[in-house]
Amino acid sequence: MNILEIVIRVAISFLVLLVLTRIMGRKEISQMTFFNFVSAITIGTLSGALVTDQTLSMGNGLIALLAWSIFTITIGLMTIKSKKTRQIIDGEPVIVIKNGKIMEDALRKVRLDMDSLTASLREKDIFSLMDVEYAIFETDGKLSIMKKENKLPLTKSDMNIDKPKKDLFPLATGVIVDGVINTNNLAKLNLDRKWLYEKLQQLDVQSISEVFYAEIQKNGQLFIDTKNDAIQ
Repeated sequence: MNILEIVIRVAISFLVLLVLTRIMGRKEISQMTFFNFVSAITIGTLSGALVTDQTLSMGNGLIALLAWSIFTITIGLMTIKSKKTRQIIDGEPVIVIKNGKIMEDALRKVRLDMDSLTASLREKDIFSLMDVEYAIFETDGKLSIMKKENKLPLTKSDMNIDKPKKDLFPLATGVIVDGVINTNNLAKLNLDRKWLYEKLQQLDVQSISEVFYAEIQKNGQLFIDTKNDAIQ
């Protein structure tokens, strides 16, 4: 392989990678889930082989890159449309601290030790577990934190002399995703479909299929986002 051929392979590999990455979307680099990790490694390996492997023709290398990219895009679309597929490919968020208590079984499930947990909390400027109400280990390996109310920064609304109402639920909870009701989450909140339908009717929503996402807030109110949102 002469120098000119190497330069051509490098240039083509770079341009193809740039185009394919733009097509596959920002999630491929912003959220490193299990599938994104495997996809990135495979694309990197194929690109390296295209540049350095003399036995691999340029045409076959490009076909391999395109085929894997199409596969990645297809799986990505399936995870958007299907919750089951999303759970299989990416897994689910896991609560590792609940009501201020550490969930040991959950930590073992996600292979997270206490040193790693406390280090992740320190990255969020939390230096004591006593300050944490909830901690959720996301599918991309990040830790989402909700502090206890007495540890939250003071805001203007906190200066109101009226005593705030007690929250009905510990966390805002999604109950509809892409027109599909999450019956498990409803059951965890001791709610049913009838309650949900009544709330939707109060918000002038006649069908579950109209709703892209619905979330029950801590105070019991229902937030909805419909599918026909117009881009401003």
